[in-house]
Formats: sequence, structure tokens, C-alpha cells
Amino acid sequence: MKYAIVEDGGKQFKAVEGGTIDVDHFPAEIGDQLDLERVLLLAEDERVEVGTPLVNGAKVMATVLAQVKGPKVIVFKYRPKKHYRVKTGHRQRYTRLQIDSIVKE
Repeated sequence: MKYAIVEDGGKQFKAVEGGTIDVDHFPAEIGDQLDLERVLLLAEDERVEVGTPLVNGAKVMATVLAQVKGPKVIVFKYRPKKHYRVKTGHRQRYTRLQIDSIVKE
């Protein structure tokens, strides 16, 4: 199985060919091709290559599938005995990527 660990937005994701990952939202149209060049680890069967900090010449080719929202998080603030209550919600936006290929030049 061929996979790579990529970094995007300060977070690390395991990218498997043919799989999908949800990264932080960025403005892109559905169907756009992207190259993720911050590859920290590259593995294929028994061979593993760890970057210091990045693997030279490695990149992950991906396609934008959708712009999605995560689950709703409820934020409830209150102060006891003061009748102060504030209830708000938040849904984080993500960009869903389809991993097309992992290449090493």
C-alpha cells in the first residue's frame, strides 16, 4: 500500500491513493487539480522514506471534490446566579480532496 503523510494548514493527513481527505477550507472550484508539496513521509510496501523535514521531490496530486461543513459545535456560556446565558453554534468549513497519485521525482 502506497501512502504519504502530508501537511496542510499546520495539520498532518494520511493520503492514500484513491482515498479522500478533508483539509481546511480554501477557495477552489470543484474539479480543480492541486499539488500538495509538503510531504513529510512517503511509504510504499516495506520501503519508508522520512523527510528532514520534507521528502525532496515528492508531491501528492489531488482533485477538489467538494466544499463541505463539519459537525455543529454548540458553545454555551453562562454565569451562575446572574442570569447570563449565551448559546451559539459553529460549523467549520472544509475542502474535500480526492487523492489521485503520489509521485517522487
